[in-house]
Amino acid sequence: MVDVSSLSVWVDGGLVSPDEPSVRAHDHGLTVGDGVFETCVVRDGQPFALTRHLRRLATSAKGLGLPAPDDARLREAAAAVLADRERRDGVPLAHGRLRMTLTGGAGPLGSGRDDTPATLLVLASPVPRPEASTAVHVVPWVRNERSAVAGLKTTSYAENVVALARAHDHGASEAIFANTRDELCEGTGSNVVVVLDGRAVTPPLESGCLAGITRELLLEWAAADGVVIQERAVGMDELACAQEVLLTSSTRDVQPVHRVDDRQLEPGPVGAELAAMFRRHAAEHVDP
Repeated sequence: MVDVSSLSVWVDGGLVSPDEPSVRAHDHGLTVGDGVFETCVVRDGQPFALTRHLRRLATSAKGLGLPAPDDARLREAAAAVLADRERRDGVPLAHGRLRMTLTGGAGPLGSGRDDTPATLLVLASPVPRPEASTAVHVVPWVRNERSAVAGLKTTSYAENVVALARAHDHGASEAIFANTRDELCEGTGSNVVVVLDGRAVTPPLESGCLAGITRELLLEWAAADGVVIQERAVGMDELACAQEVLLTSSTRDVQPVHRVDDRQLEPGPVGAELAAMFRRHAAEHVDP
């Protein structure tokens, strides 16, 4: 159950009480999932990689046909909810989540849109630090790499809700999807890196996976440090025999996987190197 008291909430221009009704019943984000969002990790009161997240939010909005969000307004809203958390807690938010959501605004009870202003919501709350390693479950459903919303971070997350519930039923913290070509795609909220023959490999964006910010930074920093991470199609049969498996996301950073379904794995040297490299670079720049 969500601890409402842990939330700081900003809606369309100002802070609101977290348990106060603040979105209209016919908001298109609510009725048909017509919206996009971003989640940043917050460390010591500062959102990490905020500029990249705002850029991706704008890309998702464009792909969904929504108006471009106002960058300055979002930055002001982020500062407001984080300042509210600090005021209430007496200290900056040590480790948390900043969520920014843009919806189609008030709309009809169908898929068509009205010419109405978008709704903008920004929330902040503490989250637990990631575990040292985790378990994943491969679900029987697939991502459609040719979908109209492939690669967009939309609020239409029912597929992820169902998949993650199934993963939890199998004692895992994340669900893994293949795509329609039986290639490794992504998790519900993470990208995947596998180690094959001692080499790190991650699915390309053409697999239908989201262009994760942590994935993006990991690839950039690895290239800068002379560490090779290959982007190529990865068959699901390769996942089944990978020596190491890693998840990357804003709230996980680079997290080793110790179990894929019933197969036990030992976190290995390649993953340890990538995780250490990411931590080192992330500590140097709050907005890389």
